[in-house]
Amino acid sequence: MVVLERTFNAPVGRVWNALTDVDQMREWYFDLKEFKPKVGFEFGFVVEHEGNTYDHRCRITELIPQKKIAYTWRYHGHEGDSLVTFELFPEGEKTRLKLTHEGLDTFPKTAAFARENFEKGWTQIIGSELKQFLEKKQATNEE
Repeated sequence: MVVLERTFNAPVGRVWNALTDVDQMREWYFDLKEFKPKVGFEFGFVVEHEGNTYDHRCRITELIPQKKIAYTWRYHGHEGDSLVTFELFPEGEKTRLKLTHEGLDTFPKTAAFARENFEKGWTQIIGSELKQFLEKKQATNEE
């Protein structure tokens, strides 16, 4: 399991929108064709990495507006099924986000699916991409 926590200089509503609005998600997350924050909604995206193509397939399993969203995370053509959960905790004007990705041990036992790769990937996505997206948006709103 990978667990990451980061605190962003942005209110919960803005972080929630970044996690659930498809246009915002395309800016910092993945190039999703479609996304609706609704339990049962299925979405997917393809990522090319080091010459390999990873076809991600996800289905939303839990949704508590402005607090929590969880979805299954698997790869078409590979064994394994995992769960990604984003939880939001307001801290004044800031928001603490806790990301949990469990079930990594169900994926193939190959270097491509090593826990370290998920940890690095999520650290980049949450710690850099989402942080920069939220803080750039914050600066734009204050001008």
